[in-house]
Amino acid sequence: MGSVAQRLRLPPLVGYLFAGILIGPFTPGYVADQELANELAEIGVILLMFGVGLHFSLKDLLAVKTIAIPGAIVQIAVATALGAGLGWWLGWDIGGGLIFGLALSVASTVVLLRAMQERRLLETERGRIAVGWLIVEDLVMVLALVLIPALANGGGEGGQGLGLTIAITLGKVAAFVAIMLIAGRRFIPWLLHLVAHSGSRELFRLSVLAVALGVAFGAAMLFGVSFALGAFFAGMILAESPLSARAAQETLPLRDAFAVLFFVSVGMLFNPSVLLDAPLALLATVAIILIGKSIAAFVIVLVFGRGRRTALTISASLAQIGEFSFILATLGTQLELLPPVGRNLILAGAILSILLNPLLFVLADRFVGKAVGVEDEHPMGQAPPAPAKGPVVLVGFGRVGRYVAKALIEADEPMVLIETQEDLAGLPKPNDNVRLVFGNAASGDVLSRARIEKARMLFVAIPDPFEAGQVAEQARKMNPTLRIVARAHTHDHMAHVTEKGADVAIMGEEEIARRMVEDALTGH
Repeated sequence: MGSVAQRLRLPPLVGYLFAGILIGPFTPGYVADQELANELAEIGVILLMFGVGLHFSLKDLLAVKTIAIPGAIVQIAVATALGAGLGWWLGWDIGGGLIFGLALSVASTVVLLRAMQERRLLETERGRIAVGWLIVEDLVMVLALVLIPALANGGGEGGQGLGLTIAITLGKVAAFVAIMLIAGRRFIPWLLHLVAHSGSRELFRLSVLAVALGVAFGAAMLFGVSFALGAFFAGMILAESPLSARAAQETLPLRDAFAVLFFVSVGMLFNPSVLLDAPLALLATVAIILIGKSIAAFVIVLVFGRGRRTALTISASLAQIGEFSFILATLGTQLELLPPVGRNLILAGAILSILLNPLLFVLADRFVGKAVGVEDEHPMGQAPPAPAKGPVVLVGFGRVGRYVAKALIEADEPMVLIETQEDLAGLPKPNDNVRLVFGNAASGDVLSRARIEKARMLFVAIPDPFEAGQVAEQARKMNPTLRIVARAHTHDHMAHVTEKGADVAIMGEEEIARRMVEDALTGH
């Protein structure tokens, strides 16, 4: 189903959701084990948050606290009020309305992070604000999950019982964070270094998984913190170790496989009958998720002095709901606070918002319109004149692209750098010899703005072989005499990009081997 979705030019996650609907209990045919699907999906959430933590530091988290903390709290309050208002209109009591509103206020970890990763936003300021915002939302939901049963029982022994519950919850969260920052900061890196020195890749991979799953489980069982939050802290602690890159690489395949199962498990929950039973209520629910939350987040980000592009990215990121919403909906129905129709509306709202979320990112990019055009390339809104000598066009400013860009700048070569993210850390400053063009180089329009027809050489330094092939194919059509050098990971990738128009495809492993042999034979 993911393949079918991609063929139809839709995000693969749309296919995963439909796969879940097909094997769910509300459609004819085979019915999969919902409980098992949820457990496997939880592993995906844990590994995903662990991976994000590996690329995040405490410094990054503290850098966005001034916007993430108040922003998340205000946005939760706005969305909860809107949801409670809808509940009142539907005739529910105040408790059911508040749970419904809370469920609509919290974004899905998996959806947000997948969107950030696909657009290479995690290492930008926008990405860090979004992740910080997400963490604050998670903490608020952890507190809510503890308080709701206490409130449903009348707060135990009145106000004192409720106050004690809040104090214990906050104390547990504080204890977990303190243990991770003091003891975990020493123990986790030490343990992985010890295993790494054994020389066994298998043991190292198992150790990384044991740390991610073990800390997540311990956080949930001992401190009442969510699995996702525990895994994030484990990754963030390990990020300070030189082994963080290797740990990320080892967990990547499992992380992707299990994260996909999250979308399948969501699809299994969807009952299509809600589309016919309560269409107006469902429309209002989706409007709160997509429009109400987005407007609230957009205004909050602008009030805190961030730009329109950042505000749109945060708005699009948060315009969906997921795993915490399901937990709140289940808890609310078990306590008989939330009517069954409320749970169905939350699940249907989650499905529709996840389906529509990629479209919001596309609309956000279009709304900023020319933001990826010439206006962003030069402060005065005009591109610098093209150098007399044919420039070198470089696509991608990742691990490889940074080295290429540095070498070209040091050699005083005229260069046009094409990158999808304008706030990526370390981008060179535009000058007479360096131009920046923001957008996807697989688009003919972006290559045209980079003046590919006047370029003498194209370096394709992006890791995705299929996207690299598209870039080479487009560039070859626009400039038949252009020399194209592309990056590749395997022999199949090399064959693909050369077939699409690259003159040379360079594979890292081959170049390392060639250099090692050369050094051995020449003695220097």
